[in-house]
Amino acid sequence: VFETIEIIPVGAASIGQCHRATLKSTGEPVAVKVMYPEVEGVFRGDVRTLKMFCKVAQPVHVPALEQTEKHFMTEFNYKKEALQQDQIRSNLIKAGLAGDGPDKKYIIPKIYFDLCTERVMVMEYLEGEKLADGLLRDVQSHAAYRGITADQLREEEELKDKAARSKGELRFGPSAEEFNKYIALLDAKRKAQNAWAMLYNASISWWFPGAKAKEIQSRNILPLNQAQIIDDLNFIHGHEVLIDGVFNGDPHPGNVLLLRTEDGQSKLGLIDYGQVKFLSKQDRLLFAALIIALADDDRKRIVQLMKDAGFRSQRMDEDVIYRYAKVYYDEDNPDLTGGDHIQVFVEKLQAIDPIINIPDQFIMIGRTSIMLRGLGHALHQSRSIAKSWKPLAEKVLAEESP
Repeated sequence: VFETIEIIPVGAASIGQCHRATLKSTGEPVAVKVMYPEVEGVFRGDVRTLKMFCKVAQPVHVPALEQTEKHFMTEFNYKKEALQQDQIRSNLIKAGLAGDGPDKKYIIPKIYFDLCTERVMVMEYLEGEKLADGLLRDVQSHAAYRGITADQLREEEELKDKAARSKGELRFGPSAEEFNKYIALLDAKRKAQNAWAMLYNASISWWFPGAKAKEIQSRNILPLNQAQIIDDLNFIHGHEVLIDGVFNGDPHPGNVLLLRTEDGQSKLGLIDYGQVKFLSKQDRLLFAALIIALADDDRKRIVQLMKDAGFRSQRMDEDVIYRYAKVYYDEDNPDLTGGDHIQVFVEKLQAIDPIINIPDQFIMIGRTSIMLRGLGHALHQSRSIAKSWKPLAEKVLAEESP
């Protein structure tokens, strides 16, 4: 089947690892995802232990843990994961959001179904770097520009973050438009330096063989538009949740690739669809209404929709229900949490009014929202998920409400 397969994996996760290979039939590069032996039994044992601990020490996390366990079980069948990935890929291509072309921002790898088994998955290989690696490179580049180490830069940023938190504030980085202006300025400088380098290499270094040729700088030296990346990730996951009702519940930076096209355009490669959640039309419509209520901060409507969805707590304290909805599906700014970490804040809510039931269909949406916001906070690009998704929610209700 494979002409070549690289022994060293290009990526590894909790249940398997991925190798680059080439198909013998066509010479195409592919990614081969291989599951570790005996991993399912180990995982089940670990989760059982965690559930026993949470039931005693942190019962607020038990529903989310049980839902995560249920979704993790699909990760132990790569045939099922391949179908899930293909469905999301088809949905986004149909919507005109993914695929080839300069106007498409997202790429999801094509699946080679005839080569997939329950323990092996073969898909199109995307040439790029993980978002986490790209962000690290950005930090290192900025630190070098400042004449300090990456660790020194992180220490500076942590001190600034700590000072902001002590005042009950969040720090905000440049907007996408501001990033674009800054990147354009640096790109103009890069092009000017390259023009001089090419002139030098074609003249002086030619006439004087001992002279060292000047380096031509690629676009890869330019910083990432971190604000645009956050906005694009928020949008595409909102589209999956609200428009398609099929979404990836594990959008961490390791599952996002930074891709460069031949014309210098940037795209996001979206990978790893082991934790996919399906929503019914009724669920989508109800959640769309909740997103609009959250974006408008309509407390009465938020509480009613949470009750309609099946949220139950011991006392049904409406202020607590409102805060649960905000922190799970919208934002976790200091005004809401009082500066507490999100986990501490949820535990305090649990102490006031213990949760009896969180609707299963919305647990993974909350996880997705929290993960997207976590990345935004790390980059000083905090967002209200509800405000980001409100236009999508309005579209759903306008087009699909009975």
